[in-house]
Amino acid sequence: MNIGLTGGIATGKSSVSALLASKGALLIDADVIAREVMMPGHPVLAAAVQRFGQAILNEDGTLDRKKLGSIVFQNPNERKALEAITHPAIRQEMRERAVAYEETYPDKLVVSDIPLLFESGLEKGFDEVVVVYVPRSVQRERLMSRDGMTEEQADARINAQMDIEHKKQRADVVIDNSGLWSETEQQVISFLHHKGLI
Repeated sequence: MNIGLTGGIATGKSSVSALLASKGALLIDADVIAREVMMPGHPVLAAAVQRFGQAILNEDGTLDRKKLGSIVFQNPNERKALEAITHPAIRQEMRERAVAYEETYPDKLVVSDIPLLFESGLEKGFDEVVVVYVPRSVQRERLMSRDGMTEEQADARINAQMDIEHKKQRADVVIDNSGLWSETEQQVISFLHHKGLI
């Protein structure tokens, strides 16, 4: 079974994907692949440098994520330009890994962890979409305490994604992560039981 896992920034999606992996799911993480395609020597990083300039690189040739982030999160057009460079390569790599996993491990749950799953129109590629949900106010609080952001910075990051309430409505399965972690864990275990995976 091939599921797409998504949520919003600071909803706890990574924690849920790690829990699924600990229960035997095979995890394909879009953020990990996004980092891989931005490694020195990769054509995607070269294309990003061509578009945004050498200033997005550290002295050792690695990507300065903060510098690039400050460019793209302030300007929707710049963010779209970056997505046009990175998303096709990330999707291709994710597809290839999912196919390989499904062929090699047909009885396992394959989980593709994709922050912008709905925004990128990828939901049709999965048997089900699971959304990790917390209300927007909790997202803001977590971003401010976790990353030391101001309220304005936190809102800018949250606004860069589809509203979490819309994602919740479009989900096949919702994991509510706004309570205790033990409650979230129980929802994940129930989901796996329901699918006959544990």
